[in-house]
Amino acid sequence: MPAVTYSLDEFINDMSSLVESQPDQAKLFDQGSTQLQRLIQNPEAIPEEYRLPTGTGPRANHGSYLLHQAPSGLSITAVVWGPGDLALPHDHGTWGMIGVLANTMTETRYRRLDDRSRDDFALLEHDRITEVKPGEVTLLIPDVDEIHQMNNLTDIPTAEIHVYGIDLRGWDRRQYNVETGAIKHFATAKWDNC
Repeated sequence: MPAVTYSLDEFINDMSSLVESQPDQAKLFDQGSTQLQRLIQNPEAIPEEYRLPTGTGPRANHGSYLLHQAPSGLSITAVVWGPGDLALPHDHGTWGMIGVLANTMTETRYRRLDDRSRDDFALLEHDRITEVKPGEVTLLIPDVDEIHQMNNLTDIPTAEIHVYGIDLRGWDRRQYNVETGAIKHFATAKWDNC
């Protein structure tokens, strides 16, 4: 087993210090994504049970595991997408960073074109598709560049580390229907490990 050169605990400490310093957005993403890249360079830093789908329950092909939650709002989770798993276009309402630990994830980004005056409708335009590979980080910038769809188009699980500025449990978010413009509000109810 290879030595862990940058541990989860070190990452949590570094991210906590960064968030508590209340940096501007550029510094948050610059330093935070560098720290996240260091962590995901060695998947062994994350316990194996958090790199696999749950194997049970209504989303047996998926796994969402809370790794750290801070009073500052900092939330760190491991998310596993089984073969064929997907999340339809959605937002987060907070800053975020997603780093791929293992395999590949297909991320489709959308731009919102309407004036955001309606809570039940959004006009979206396809922006880009990216194959996010192990060791790569993608950023979620609220109201600017955060609406995305995630797909595991491979035949093996994809493991990621998600870092957000708030605990998504109970947080009002939006799922978008690209064809009709309809918005559906939702919130993460719980993590699979708590």
